[in-house]
Amino acid sequence: MPAATTASVLHQVPIDLGDRSYPISIGTGLLDDPATWSGVPQASRALIVTNTTVAPLYAARLQKTLEGRHRAVDIVALPDGEEHKNWQTLNLIFDALLQNESDRKTVIYALGGGVVGDMAGFAASSYMRGVPFVQVPTTLLAQVDSSVGGKTAINHPLGKNMIGAFYQPRLVVCDLETLTTLPAREFSAGLAEVIKYGPIADMGLLDWLEVNIDRLAARETDALAHAVRRSCEIKAWVVGQDERDAGLRAILNFGHTFGHAIEAGLGYGQWLHGEGVGCGMVMALHLSRRLGLIESKFVERVTALLRKAGLPVVGPALGADRYLELMRVDKKAEAGEIKFVVIDRPGSAAVRAAPDAMVREVIDLCCRPA
Repeated sequence: MPAATTASVLHQVPIDLGDRSYPISIGTGLLDDPATWSGVPQASRALIVTNTTVAPLYAARLQKTLEGRHRAVDIVALPDGEEHKNWQTLNLIFDALLQNESDRKTVIYALGGGVVGDMAGFAASSYMRGVPFVQVPTTLLAQVDSSVGGKTAINHPLGKNMIGAFYQPRLVVCDLETLTTLPAREFSAGLAEVIKYGPIADMGLLDWLEVNIDRLAARETDALAHAVRRSCEIKAWVVGQDERDAGLRAILNFGHTFGHAIEAGLGYGQWLHGEGVGCGMVMALHLSRRLGLIESKFVERVTALLRKAGLPVVGPALGADRYLELMRVDKKAEAGEIKFVVIDRPGSAAVRAAPDAMVREVIDLCCRPA
């Protein structure tokens, strides 16, 4: 895609965390505009962390823009995919930092999707006990969810995102133009994280999505801007009250307990994260209904929207025993008891336990052989 000639900040959403506060800039042409980066700390060196898919599209453009701010701007391109979100790949970032003699003022720029953002943020939290970093998400999922809020992590074979840290970026830059090069499957996966905000917090957003899902699928700029802005506003509101996931922030994991089990059970990379979350939301909705919290019509309504967004709504038949085993290592589990994010009424979520027998019924209802 040719470089943008004009930049436009369409929205700016603040994350209020006291001395760790920062803005989320949402707009077009932001990668190429030096003014975008004016709030980033001064440093002689910077490292752009990206992956082998995104690097040919955007790394050189960002590097050129940042060269007016940093004396040296290096690039490290990681292998692409959830299956590479591990210690070995994380060390490639540390290798680049050390080989380039990066100091404690070096700024790390995470240019890519959720995997890149999580790993670059974790590296930033650890290198010299913490260096500044900036999130530059290039996928819809990362723009509306993973780049915001300071959760950083890598996976372990026994569980997703089990090794990480809370570490806030200095800035999040959502250039909507980067979404034009996103493959259709990746775009649909991102819609899962947009849709989740409706059932847990904003029925008005759910109403809007039902009307505008085709405009989003067509990637119309004004529709994308609205979806990204509202998603970021909701996440900012939640994170501002519960930065470290002690209570309210858990509602953002709606669909994730089942979804993470799908990802781990199939092997990381077989299903995209958003696909697991989308299907996991269907399972969590059925669990909510069986707990007597919502009506079947609401389950059907959200399921229909997920299906229209191109997301899977039937899970792989890993077996109830395997699902339960994987979900017991979920970060919300306590003393081996699985905690689920359920919908206690449309537009509101809560964290609840459920009997294993009921969970098995939901798994049997919602899954089929892979």
